[in-house]
Amino acid sequence: MKCSRCKVDLEASLTGRVRGDECPICGGAWYEDDELRQAKDAADIDLNWLDFELWTEWDSLDLRHKKLPCPSCGDGLVSILYGQTGVEVDCCPTCKGLWLERGRFEAIIEALTKELLNKPIDEYVKASLQEAKEIIVGPEPLNSEWKDFKTALRFMIYRLLSENPRLSRALADIQASGPR
Repeated sequence: MKCSRCKVDLEASLTGRVRGDECPICGGAWYEDDELRQAKDAADIDLNWLDFELWTEWDSLDLRHKKLPCPSCGDGLVSILYGQTGVEVDCCPTCKGLWLERGRFEAIIEALTKELLNKPIDEYVKASLQEAKEIIVGPEPLNSEWKDFKTALRFMIYRLLSENPRLSRALADIQASGPR
């Protein structure tokens, strides 16, 4: 495969444990299939339940056509914003690969981390309920859905305790006093 911008061969690269392809000149990266989600999850396990279902939300996206060819199939790439992150990524509607310019992966991780740390409690409750539902009917394997549920629930508890210091102190006191 060749870089859409530099026209040089892409080189295999690793993001965590996930294989991707990177341009040795411009530093852009190509992710096929589910590789970007896997790389995001490998970069920070706490982000595993913050998934952007690009291809199921395709019709609602603001697509901007680019003059860049897909590194994999040669068709034209389109530009979109990755979820609520505000980070622009280029994707191929034909082969469903994603192209990220240098620094965009890190920008996605930073934006998702900020979202994770700033969600209000009601959004964590909704997310926990949604993840519980996905344990039964979700698209991913059971163990993956279970991990997503545990992460959403854990962050809901963190938010609850951080917003209610008296509750946090009371629980700490109960734990310190041990079994009765």
